[in-house]
Amino acid sequence: MTYEVTKTDEQWRAELSPEEYAVLRQAGTERPWTGEYNETKTEGVYSCRACGNELFTSETKFDSHCGWPSFYAPKAGDAVELHEDRSLGMLRVEVLCAKCGSHLGHVFEDAPQTPTGDRFCMNSVSLRLLPAT
Repeated sequence: MTYEVTKTDEQWRAELSPEEYAVLRQAGTERPWTGEYNETKTEGVYSCRACGNELFTSETKFDSHCGWPSFYAPKAGDAVELHEDRSLGMLRVEVLCAKCGSHLGHVFEDAPQTPTGDRFCMNSVSLRLLPAT
């Protein structure tokens, strides 16, 4: 897959912290309850930490009590890509940034309290919050 933002592995390693690289480029997961945006209520737009693509808004963020920031819908339908993930012996749906292909987290259909029923469970380290002005 070719993305609008394409860099070599060396470039990604130089631009991202080791934790950011492990999650964004190697599909890692930060520990639950440790991410900077898990309990944030600040209004604004959440973008991809790797490329700046606008992904989610604070209007769709909700407290899912799962330990990671959760949203019920992306900012735009084409902001993220969904891929089947059969790692760790289970079937999940991985969420990637549509602009650079970075791993953001997973989406689950287990949020009946939201308008979509979806829980986009994201890693804080994959996101950057741009507060509303």
